[in-house]
This record gives sequence, structure tokens and C-alpha cells, in this order.
Amino acid sequence: MKNLSEQFEFTPSEWVPFKDKNEINRVAKIKKEEIEKHSNPDFKIKVVPDMDVDYLWITDMFKRIKKASETGERLVMILPNPAPVYRHLARLINACQIDCRNVYAFAMDEYADENGKIAPENWEFGFTNAMMKYFYYEIEEKLRPPKKQIVGFTNQNIQHYSQMIADLGGADICYSGPGWTGHLAFIEPDAPEFQAPLEEWKQLSARICTLSPFTLAQNSLHGCFGKSGNLAAIPPKAATIGPADVINAKNRFDTHAITVHGTSTAWQRFISRLVLHGPVTPLVPESILQTLPTEVYVSETIAQNIETDWSKGY
Repeated sequence: MKNLSEQFEFTPSEWVPFKDKNEINRVAKIKKEEIEKHSNPDFKIKVVPDMDVDYLWITDMFKRIKKASETGERLVMILPNPAPVYRHLARLINACQIDCRNVYAFAMDEYADENGKIAPENWEFGFTNAMMKYFYYEIEEKLRPPKKQIVGFTNQNIQHYSQMIADLGGADICYSGPGWTGHLAFIEPDAPEFQAPLEEWKQLSARICTLSPFTLAQNSLHGCFGKSGNLAAIPPKAATIGPADVINAKNRFDTHAITVHGTSTAWQRFISRLVLHGPVTPLVPESILQTLPTEVYVSETIAQNIETDWSKGY
């Protein structure tokens, strides 16, 4: 006698921002060999070995910094954090004695408390602190740009952070990678501060926003917070650039390579497919990159097919 499994249908939890099950099921079936295919020729997706992703990122940053040194042109970068990989970039700068006086770097985001007070630069768990620690102070002092050109969010500049970038001609390059919600920077799909129709949403600038519970879970696995799932260790709000800052950047470089500390388990495997091949919507903020010239690098582990693994429990 056959044991036929009964159908069991359900609506995604209210906490899940994007709930279109048809689209969810469609992108979940995208195979590794299909990841690179996209209708927008300017949205260039490349699947690469896991170990290559950081090197590609470092190479792009170094190339741009070196060019700015040689030409005297200003270079404006939007940088994600925390990224210990910046130490390797600094080593290359030091080894080649690259003058960084023309470099301007803006932190992509920063934590804030429940009242919207932004974490100070000297808070050891903060993103600005990480940018200074792993990038700025790793560069030989004689090669560093003036400290005022390495900018993080503060309570004083949050209202004109986007304008500061715009006044420099906009970012030359914005580096990014999707969060568990599909957020770009801390532009959360469920944050009340970012609720707007698509065309209006695209014009939103930097602001304080409420972090998603999924982002709290994701960031509780960061090394600085003990990589142990302590949800209470993550501040409830954040300062972040807005969609307009990403759209107005001259170039974008996006990476998809986050696993659970080197295993094949990765919360990013599904959201990367939704970001790269799902509908363009504020409910999946990084999906806006599909409409823009962007270099995308996906690690082989993230590109793996999404398949049931009955041998794994927790």
C-alpha cells in the first residue's frame, strides 16, 4: 500500500518580507549553471571559486586606489563592514607605496540604539571602528588620506550623509552583498523608514532605520559578537545609506559568498537567487541592482543547487 504524503499548504510567516510563493519556488529551482544568465547585459554575474571572491574584491579596490594615485583623480568609495580583508588591501598599498591622498571612503552603515543614537567611532563592535581598524590604520601613516576623508555615520552628519557623497560627485564605486532579508547596506525591506512605492523608494537617502529580526540573527553570527547567536548583542536600529546613493554610484561591485564559517550551510544561497533573478521590488532591496550596471561575483558554494538533504537535522 502506497504511503501518499498529504498536501500541506501555508502562507509564509508575517515576519517574512517577500511572500510571493510562485516567485520563491521559481528562483529556488535555479540551477548553478543558470546563475550567470540574465536579461540585462550590464548586470554581469560570474560564478567563481570561493577562495577567489575576496581576491577579486581586493584587486578591484587596489586597482582604483592605484589609478587615483597615478592620475590625481578623486576616488569616492562606499565600503561595507566589518571586513578584516581590508588588511590585505592595506598591505598591498604599503608594499607598493601607493599614495592614498585622493581616496574618500564612506562607511555603508552603522549601528544605532533604540532611540536612533548612532554608535561612536570608538565602539569596538561598530562598523566605522572596523573600517578604521582594518583599513585606515593598517595603511602606513605617510600614505594615508586625511582622516576626515574616511567618513562614518555620526549623530551630526546623518541628515546630510547622502549629500556629502553627492557633493563629491557621487560614489565612484559602491561595494555590497545581500543580507538574509535581501537588504542592501541596512536598507531593510520591512523597516517602516523605507516603506514607499518603488519609484519613490529609489529616491530615498540615508537615514536611521529599524533592523529586521533576521538581520539581528544574521549579525549575531559575526565574529565580533562571539558567533554564538546572541540576539541581544545586536543594536535594534542602524544608520544606513539609501537606495539613491547606490543608484547614483558610477559603478557597483556585488559579492555573494557568505557561508556559516566555511561550511556548505549558507543562508545566502536562496536570497542570492531572489536578489539576482527575482522581481525588482523594495521587498528585496538588493534586487534594484538588476537594473543597474553591476559586477556580481557568486561563490561556487552559494551557486550550489538548492536541494533537500535528508541526512542533516540541525
